[in-house]
Amino acid sequence: MAAVTSISLSAIPPSSVSSCRSIDTFRFRSNLSFDSLHVRSSTSRFVVHCMSSAAAVPDLPTVAETKMNFLTAYKRPIPTVYNTVLQELIVQQHLIKYKKSYQYDPVFALGFVTVYDQLMEGYPSEEDRDAIFKAYIEALKENPVQYRADAQKLEEWARTQNANTLVDFSSKDGEVENIFKDIAQRAGTDGFCYSRLFAVGLFRLLELANVTDPTILEKLCAALNVNKKSVDRDLDVYRNLLSKLVQAKELLKEYVEREKKKRGERESQKANETVTKCLGDYQYAGR
Repeated sequence: MAAVTSISLSAIPPSSVSSCRSIDTFRFRSNLSFDSLHVRSSTSRFVVHCMSSAAAVPDLPTVAETKMNFLTAYKRPIPTVYNTVLQELIVQQHLIKYKKSYQYDPVFALGFVTVYDQLMEGYPSEEDRDAIFKAYIEALKENPVQYRADAQKLEEWARTQNANTLVDFSSKDGEVENIFKDIAQRAGTDGFCYSRLFAVGLFRLLELANVTDPTILEKLCAALNVNKKSVDRDLDVYRNLLSKLVQAKELLKEYVEREKKKRGERESQKANETVTKCLGDYQYAGR
């Protein structure tokens, strides 16, 4: 499994979020409140501006059908702080998947795996985390095994690279290098669907190669024929998303710990009352 423990975007200069050219954008807002029994969320919202040229085709699945496929495949309840973002991510990815120019590629897969593992970090059950991943990808009619395998392949490759070799893929032959060549060729035409998940995949490659010089990202984008300004913007939004997720998870953790403490105090009080009652009954019986 491709595990992600942390990701830092300090090497990427912040940039303002502007409108995009037929790509997805989202904003994450977190305002969690808790009562004694439930976790409520007036939470995150992804505002997606994505025009799909294939949307008019009648036999394409709707967003509602994709979401229903996910909910049917994974029937167990998912905590709100995770489920809210998952539901809106699947809407975003549905719109990308059914664009006419969409074509699966491993960098996109690495980006999604990175986002997913960041989102689900700390999820109570690893088995459930894997089952949710499987249900999510299959709801989009894609292969979860391929996503994980391709993400792992790129991660292993990136760990053996440096700033120079990472950018100079066009002069080399290899499985990963050929993937980049194919992306560069498609990105140079209208046959490439750029997305935020692709941008995250690019940054993950830099991180694993221990590349901290932001000019290398610029060179990599140029080699791949990808717009650097779009990548900068999307990584900035991704950084803000992670920050909000951390805050939301901290609130959830505090809530769980507080409820455990209250439950322990109630059980202790109940036990004391039982002991007191038993002693009282014993004293009464002895008279």
